[in-house]
Amino acid sequence: MKRPANSRSGEALERAGLALRMNQPGEAERLASEVLKAERANVMAASLLGQALLAQNRAEEAVSPLEKAARRSGDPSLETLFAIALASSGHDEDALVQLRKTTARRPIFPPAFRELAARLSKRGEIEAAIKVLEECLAQSGNIAELQLDLATLYLGRNARGKARAVLTEALAAAPGRPDIVALLARIMLLDGEYAAAADAYRHVLAVRPDDAATRADFAVCLMEMGEREAGEANLRAATRGRPDMVYRAVGSLAAPAHGRLFLRPSAVVKFLNDDKR
Repeated sequence: MKRPANSRSGEALERAGLALRMNQPGEAERLASEVLKAERANVMAASLLGQALLAQNRAEEAVSPLEKAARRSGDPSLETLFAIALASSGHDEDALVQLRKTTARRPIFPPAFRELAARLSKRGEIEAAIKVLEECLAQSGNIAELQLDLATLYLGRNARGKARAVLTEALAAAPGRPDIVALLARIMLLDGEYAAAADAYRHVLAVRPDDAATRADFAVCLMEMGEREAGEANLRAATRGRPDMVYRAVGSLAAPAHGRLFLRPSAVVKFLNDDKR
């Protein structure tokens, strides 16, 4: 007995979604394209095709099918993906126009607000980006990803009190979430609350032991608390196999009270690689 076409399409799209999750965008593209040829109005097929093309850095090719599907369906997720394709192919202004249209829709679609804020931030329009996120959160309530984005923008403006308030609210809604805890710990560190920050960093490192940036900040807390040997050991662990962390390590070693001074870059590298200290 022959299966209905919509049943076959559903199975193909499930396989396409799985292929994307398995980092096989070429296979996802093939499957989604086949469905879209047979069902031009299939929103899911258009979305998966667009995602597959974007994953292959073929944003220009993603623009046309996503535009057609977005115009036909009025689906805010497709409109947002279309805007991402526009921006990724160099059409920043068109992307902003589309995102502003999508964020004007009701009910709101939070991912569009997040994307608009990210694009504005990239252009240096930080205050505008902050307003976009504040507007969305005022209408949607707690959304951790948006709260993290907003707190990061506040922190960039050195508005640590506002950033802390947003993160505290986010943490109440998602207790123990490591990315929220890590950013909150960063604010504690900047405010000189070294013991509280160290406790928070311990929580994050228990979940993400390979998080080099968090371990480096934890090391600073320990050194500021007078636990220099433990701090330096954690700093070495943070830079092990991570040459990109060396400059950050230099700042971490020099910043705490009674910090170390190195006259040559080679001396820093030698110190960080010396596990016998």
